[in-house]
Amino acid sequence: TALQLCSEKEALVSTVCDRQVFPLFQQEDPELADGAPGQEGEPAAKDYNQLQAYYSQESRVLYLVLTSICDTPQLLRACGDLAAAESREAGPGHPSGGPAPLPHAEAHEFWKHQEKLHCLSLLYLFSVCHILLLVHPTCSFDITYDRVFRALDGLRQKVLPSLKAAIKDCPVGKEWKLNCRPCPPRLLFLFQLNGALKVDPLPSRGQDPCGHLEKPPPKKHSPKRRLQHALEDQIYRIFRKSRVLTNQSINCLFTVPANQAFVYIVAGGAQDGDDPVAMLLDQLRSNCTMRETDSLLAPTLSGPRRYQMMRHGRQQLSFHAESSSSSSSSSGQLVDCTLKEFLWQHVELVLSKKGFDDSVGRNPQPSHFELPTYQKWVAAALKLYEVTIEGKDDDPTSLTGELSSKIMGSIKVLEGYLDIDTKFSENRCQKALPMAHSAYQSNLPHNYTMTVHKNQLAQALRVYSQHARGPAFHKYAMQLNEDCYKFWSNGHQLCEERSLTDQHCVHKFHLLPKAGEKPEADRNPPVLYHNSRARSTGACNCGRKQAPRDDPFDIKAANYDFYQLLEEKCCGKLEHINFPIFQPSTPDPAPARDESSPAPPEGEIEKLKEKEPQTQGESTGLSLALSLGQSTGSLGTYPPDAQGGGDNAESHGQSGDSKSEKRPSLVDRQASTVEYLPGMLHSNCPKGLLPKFSSWSLVKLGPAKAYNFHTGLDQQGFIPGTNYLMPWDIVIRTRTEDEGDLDTNSWPAPNKAVPGKRSAVVMGRGRRRDDIARAFVGFEYEDARGRRFMCSGPDKVMKVMGGGPKESAIKALNSDMPLYILSSTQGRGLKPHYAQFMRLFVVVPDAPLQITLTPQVQPGPPPCPVFYPEKQEIILPSDGLWVLRFPYAYVTERGPCFPPKESQQLMSYKVLRGILKAITQ
Repeated sequence: TALQLCSEKEALVSTVCDRQVFPLFQQEDPELADGAPGQEGEPAAKDYNQLQAYYSQESRVLYLVLTSICDTPQLLRACGDLAAAESREAGPGHPSGGPAPLPHAEAHEFWKHQEKLHCLSLLYLFSVCHILLLVHPTCSFDITYDRVFRALDGLRQKVLPSLKAAIKDCPVGKEWKLNCRPCPPRLLFLFQLNGALKVDPLPSRGQDPCGHLEKPPPKKHSPKRRLQHALEDQIYRIFRKSRVLTNQSINCLFTVPANQAFVYIVAGGAQDGDDPVAMLLDQLRSNCTMRETDSLLAPTLSGPRRYQMMRHGRQQLSFHAESSSSSSSSSGQLVDCTLKEFLWQHVELVLSKKGFDDSVGRNPQPSHFELPTYQKWVAAALKLYEVTIEGKDDDPTSLTGELSSKIMGSIKVLEGYLDIDTKFSENRCQKALPMAHSAYQSNLPHNYTMTVHKNQLAQALRVYSQHARGPAFHKYAMQLNEDCYKFWSNGHQLCEERSLTDQHCVHKFHLLPKAGEKPEADRNPPVLYHNSRARSTGACNCGRKQAPRDDPFDIKAANYDFYQLLEEKCCGKLEHINFPIFQPSTPDPAPARDESSPAPPEGEIEKLKEKEPQTQGESTGLSLALSLGQSTGSLGTYPPDAQGGGDNAESHGQSGDSKSEKRPSLVDRQASTVEYLPGMLHSNCPKGLLPKFSSWSLVKLGPAKAYNFHTGLDQQGFIPGTNYLMPWDIVIRTRTEDEGDLDTNSWPAPNKAVPGKRSAVVMGRGRRRDDIARAFVGFEYEDARGRRFMCSGPDKVMKVMGGGPKESAIKALNSDMPLYILSSTQGRGLKPHYAQFMRLFVVVPDAPLQITLTPQVQPGPPPCPVFYPEKQEIILPSDGLWVLRFPYAYVTERGPCFPPKESQQLMSYKVLRGILKAITQ
């Protein structure tokens, strides 16, 4: 259609019929506005093709006008719907503030889908019409129609069996049922100049523009007639070259007459196309001004007066020549015919039932022709409409709005003709796929992880995006993704499991052996245990024996199984302080799933609280850890002891008596016997749960005298000069001199010792005497190569030349000790080696004091939880050399806490201060 409102296709029918056939202002079809049922008005679900019909009883002609996406009004409506859909998808919170642009592939698919629907509507017109008029908005032929007609011809040959089945019961002739059309339709062309071609000839070279020279004699045909002949020759050559037109008209989609004009040109002026506002003003002026000619023309007017008055300003569609019968004018040129005269020379052949004889060649075959009655035509046209437009099948159960399977399969023929962009894009993307595959597989190991797969896939997509173009880009990018994933998962997938030291398993994708099942490497997938091929050297619980160990992948192998194997060879006969573990009461206990702590019903809790004797210490007492703001939220076995076991003076070791222990709460003391803790005990664990095994170990190496201050520990793996424990002097306050058998103001006899005192140190005359008990503490670190050393403070490795360490342990006890420290002997590589805090050595003297052990470890920066043993406060018996072995790995419900990387701060991984407390008795 034309770009101007005054050149719509409906106006052509009004011009030929000499009356206003269709309304001037079209109302939007509600079905077209809402889309198909159940599609919620999406643009892709709409069919913008509109078919209007008008039957003229006077001339016995039925007019069908097709308005499609190729016409300006429908194109504007489709663009508006797309913009509205983009706005709905973007929403009010879109960061750009405007609608999100439609992806290129989706937009291309939308327009090509509408073009397919347009072709189906054209197929319907070519199946029910005798004559078709193709309207061009310009005076040049659109070459893309050749591609459309070839697509229609191929589609018609594919769907011909379906069309035959649709009209087999219609009251039409045999030839119509066989060819699914009344005759090979004749196609006519209408072009609109719209001021592009000036009818007045320009002066030639050598001719005076002022008109002094004589004008050349007029030619036989006008410029419009010559343009018409040139367009006819051009169109015929194009269709003959592309095999759309052949010698036998019965095999063609349409025909053109050999001896009649099939091109008509509608001449337009500047007032019609160049300035729409001026054209409207001229129409208004001509309609509102009474002219003298109106009274003379009134008797000859036919049709509604309103339409006749509007035609004063719209003369481009109807040419009132002097007489169509006269063959020439006074100037010698042939007079151009009107649009109605141009059409009626073809319509008369149909109405007279002569038909079209458009076959050429030596042996032309006659084509069939049938002029049905109105009722017969409506019956056949309705069946064809249901098949081609609505998509109904002969099956009564088929749904309206869905193309039948036969039609849908035949539409694929259209894609090869219409969607040239997609065909080029697919060819281009198919050539880019091998290059992308090569980029993916370059420098790949035989087995690799998901991270390597994603990195290689990103590289392949970069190579693909450099060569692929067009609407098929996304489709083949998805295919590339699938191909690379299939290549990776087909025997090249590495096990994704990481060890507790952050090392990958070296096996390809495998299954773990079940209980009692042996590993089988030949199965597909193989059944194997995880293995990172990383080995380290570790010491047993007491530290006296070292053995190699594999890189652990589960918490039990890391913190329990390895030490249990060495327990039989070394530490089995030593005295242990066992930590409480889960004791099942059912044969099949289950791991805890909910993070909420299991508790008795509220009624039972209230009853238990009423029976408990409450003291002030239970409600207000705080331990040293809580007073320093390091609450762990631990429950352990005896949580009240951890939270309220003594006042502040006792915690600092000044004075006090801790013999009167508080009674723990009955609710907190009861651990679950049905559910166990699957990991380790930490500050975020559910309440009242215990693990199946303890990751900690507390062993007594011997009495206090087993440690020699001058020689240090006699164990394997220690770096020379680092195997010493630091002294910790604890002041024990005793009775004053005036107590007992001595007078208050008397001096003791010379050379007479006070009974009941040992290791007396005179603090002052007549004052009091203090005893000092010496304990020893050692913080042992161990690296992966089995090298062990003690630290005398944070980031300070002990180095003793002889005679024992001079530094006191008070500084280390009052500081946060790092969980990891750089090993004192680094390797040749650039990667640093870390040593981990593994053991705490404590020598408890035979003295009237009580040393309490409260280990707390935070193996990572916040919000990493704090880990502690199942019994948080352990009272070490006197006269003993005790060893607390720390866990090798720390694991929560969310996964393991990996060792630090090079860029991470080591002080975020720490053993909290307050690990030892001394209380005199």
